[in-house]
Amino acid sequence: MIGLAQIAILGSGSWGCALAHTLSKQNTVVIWSFFPEETESLKLHQENIQFLPGVSLKDGISFTSDLKEAVDGAEFIVFAVPSFAIRQTAKSVAEYINSEKQICVCVAKGLEEETLFTLSEVIADELPSGCAVCALSGPTHAEEVGKDLPTTIVAACEDEAVSKRVQEAFMNEQFRVYTSTDVKGVELGGTVKNIIALCAGISDGCGYGDNTKAALMTRGMHEIAKLGIAMGGNLETFFGLSGMGDLIVTCTSLHSRNRRCGILIGQGMKPEDAMKEVNMVVEGIKCLKAVKKAADKFGVDMPILEEAYEIVYGGKNPKESAFYLMTRDKKAE
Repeated sequence: MIGLAQIAILGSGSWGCALAHTLSKQNTVVIWSFFPEETESLKLHQENIQFLPGVSLKDGISFTSDLKEAVDGAEFIVFAVPSFAIRQTAKSVAEYINSEKQICVCVAKGLEEETLFTLSEVIADELPSGCAVCALSGPTHAEEVGKDLPTTIVAACEDEAVSKRVQEAFMNEQFRVYTSTDVKGVELGGTVKNIIALCAGISDGCGYGDNTKAALMTRGMHEIAKLGIAMGGNLETFFGLSGMGDLIVTCTSLHSRNRRCGILIGQGMKPEDAMKEVNMVVEGIKCLKAVKKAADKFGVDMPILEEAYEIVYGGKNPKESAFYLMTRDKKAE
């Protein structure tokens, strides 16, 4: 490991705070929040009492709502804001970035609807030319990272030296970091699996069993990989940590806000009410329109995605979707 690094984490939600907790073991960390009142709460309680209670944010961590102060001198700038805020945050921080000395790390998951850019591409689009951007994705529930439970993740950058530097600075005894050069595959796996996890939750809410969930996960991964390959990802990536690994954890855990939202929808709640009940960003719903647009553009058949879209935006009964998927034309696997 190469000494201590200075890390700025932009975003004070559960994932940003969990990362701050684990990265502060060997680095100096500052958490930036868009909301001054949240910064004051973090200073006072030294934990995120709303979204990650019980996880200490003490030694080696400071807090600010001043963006320039947060990134000044930081070797790593971690974008941990929700997907919808990525572009504006990158635009706001661009004037403070030193492209020769700083590495931007995207830990958000999503696809921009207007451009079909992955979120690391959105960041790169707003930052000075030549700025290094790395995607960090994998099966990583914030609640477990905050408890120091063994966790693995993938750092992806076309420049292998950049992903290796992230690996060196971010990895510790509880947080194992692998590297990859397949940025597109890593990001798409982490994005589209949220939709399949939403469907897995809907299945649970409908009262279906393990057989059904296994089918959704397996055929869902087939859809993820088809779209990912069509958009430039590598097949092997989708069967690694940022693909299958992330899919498994998000479809099976009650930590998953996508699965929890899906359960409520399967029980009969309207999607907009389910999102309010979860009270956190449900990325599986947020990215549905963008992923459907991508599937249409690249000519990829994604029947599970299509049914999720009809349930969320067309008001279709989930059991009607299940019947449709089960009675489609016969096919070979």
